[in-house]
Amino acid sequence: MHEEVALTREVEAIQIPSGDTITLPAGTPVVITQTLGGTYTVATSAGLARISTKDTDALGVDLDEQVAKQEVDESMKNAPLEDQVWHQMKQVFDPEIPVDIVNLGLVYDCALSESDEGTHVEIKMTLTAPGCGMGPVIAADAQARIMTVPGIVEANVELVWDPAWNQDMISEEGKMKLGML
Repeated sequence: MHEEVALTREVEAIQIPSGDTITLPAGTPVVITQTLGGTYTVATSAGLARISTKDTDALGVDLDEQVAKQEVDESMKNAPLEDQVWHQMKQVFDPEIPVDIVNLGLVYDCALSESDEGTHVEIKMTLTAPGCGMGPVIAADAQARIMTVPGIVEANVELVWDPAWNQDMISEEGKMKLGML
């Protein structure tokens, strides 16, 4: 990490913080600044961008090797469904901050309800700043992660702005990761 690499092929990325889709041409020099939650935040001459896992080969990262490095948490297989949902949300990261959305204090509510089809999940979350263009991207990441939990048939992630987020909402674990403690 933090070494400059040249993209081996054209890559679609998401510009940070606007959330706009951009194309980074083959040969573009990038510096990988964060590799959390299965995505890559890269610094380019035009600013930060987020590259998805499916494009790791363009960064020169061996996906099989990267997957092998990810620790599988076997204890979650038998955990209550709500714990599994929270665990999945802890795998979602703001691309600019190396702390997951739960420990950042961005998730305000998690409600599970049962139907004949299975379990439905309703999440209310916020962002560190209301104007952040990455909001829909982060919410979609959370939804996709939640949908990987067996038995979940629907997950809705709603962005809310009340109460407004502030640094006091960061967990102790998050503050430690950020050097605030």
